[in-house]
This record gives sequence, C-alpha cells and structure tokens, in this order.
Amino acid sequence: MLPAVLFLVAFMFYPLAYTFYLSVFDVNAANFIRGGAPFIGLQNYGEFLSSPGFFPSLVITLIFTLGSLLFQHTIGFAFAAFFNRGFPLSGFLRAIMLVVWVLPAVVSASLWRWIYSGSYGLLNAFLGFLGIHTEEAWLTNPNLALIAVIVANVWVGIPFHMLLLYAGLQGIPSSLYEAASIDGAGPWQKFRSITIPMMRPVILTTLLLGFVHTFKAFDIIYVMTSGGPASATNVLSIAVYQLSFNYFRLGDGAAAANILLAIPLFLSIVYLWLRRREESSL
Repeated sequence: MLPAVLFLVAFMFYPLAYTFYLSVFDVNAANFIRGGAPFIGLQNYGEFLSSPGFFPSLVITLIFTLGSLLFQHTIGFAFAAFFNRGFPLSGFLRAIMLVVWVLPAVVSASLWRWIYSGSYGLLNAFLGFLGIHTEEAWLTNPNLALIAVIVANVWVGIPFHMLLLYAGLQGIPSSLYEAASIDGAGPWQKFRSITIPMMRPVILTTLLLGFVHTFKAFDIIYVMTSGGPASATNVLSIAVYQLSFNYFRLGDGAAAANILLAIPLFLSIVYLWLRRREESSL
C-alpha cells in the first residue's frame, strides 16, 4: 500500500495542510518568496466571508450548480432508461456519449466558445437557418452568459449521470417488473413503485458526486468567460483564482479555497450520516 499512501500524502494531504497553513498568515507575493508572513489567525476567513463579492459569488455558484444538476440528472436518467431497454448498437452509442465526458474540459469549453461566438458561431448560424437572424455575442451578454455556461456544463455532465444511473438500472431484477405487469401495473406505476425506490441510493450518490464536481468547477468557466462579463459568471472557484493569482493575496485565496472545500465536504458528511442511519434502521 506504500505507493498509494505516498500518492495521497503528496497530492492530497500535503496540499490541504499547506493551504490551511497559508490561510492563517497574511501572505502576499513579496513575503511568500522571502518568508516572514505575519500570523493573523482566522482574519482571512472573516474578510472573505464579509467581502462584498462573497454572497453574489455564492449565489452564482449555487445557481450554476443546481441548474446544471437539474438538467444533467434529468436528461442523464432519460438516456439511462433509454439504453436500459436494449437495442442494436446501444453499446456503441453509449461509448460515443462517453467521449463527451472524457474530453478535457478546456477542449469542451473552447468548442462551446466557438458555438456561442457572435460573428461566426454555430448557434447564430443555426438560428439564421431557422430565419432568426442575430449576431448575439452570448458570452459577453451579462443576462445570457450564465445560462450559456450552464448549458455547456450540462452537455459535459450528462454522460457521467447516464453511466451511473444506467448501472443502477441494470441492477434491478427484471422479475420485479414482470410481477408488476401480471398485477396490472402500468409504466408509470412501475417507475414510481419499483424504479425510484430501487434507484434511490444510486440517485443520491450520483447527485452528491455531481454537486461536489459542479460546485468546484473552474476550467470550463474560466476558459469560456473568466468570470465575466460584469462578474455574471464569477463563481467561488474563479474568486479563489483571482485572489491568489490576479491580486497575489495568497493568504486570502487559501482561506477562500478552504471555504470552497468546506461546503461540499459538509454536504458529504451529512449524506454519509443519513445513509448510515438509514442502513442501521433496516
């Protein structure tokens, strides 16, 4: 187990510990190099939480996360149910869908930037084909940029949800559906009384993983909008980056990164506690 332990120490535990260390010191570009940053305790945390940009960034992050999850999960569930029926070339089509998921986020974001381009974008060309002539620059409009980024992230995340939910559907015994058919149950009754109860652990796990991954999303937003325009897509991860690498306030950035980590970590702990309580009651 030594290689795995060394990997975790080098790439997980040490960065987490060092980030917490930076967060309790007043670290900037100068004293980061020469040392001697003054210890200020939890002041960086208080300053970030009370800063004017924290609450708007939190709201934008939650809108981005929940909006993405709603459509990723719903469409992913629909695809999972579709592929679960079994038909020729279903395996090939599933593999094609997974290509979207395994693409680097920078590639996906660059593709969507081209689609949303006002002068030569595919979206405007498609609207023009339908008779709706526009040169809308979707990513530079503060009213549309967040929606545009959510759509791109939904496209990226659908295969992940589809894959996990498809595996869960495959684990439901077909005999349950056969017995329900004999009893006269229709499709909706089967879905409500068999599929949803049997899929509940998989659904909750998929939503939790999707929330954690989406809440800390950075690369797709940074490549598409860099948090703009007018901070319309300035999620918490972008705020962490700006504090650390634009303003070189490394202590504040480390504190913000720990806060960004704490929110999905708290949700994960609550989920695991509820799961253990549910299992112990059975």
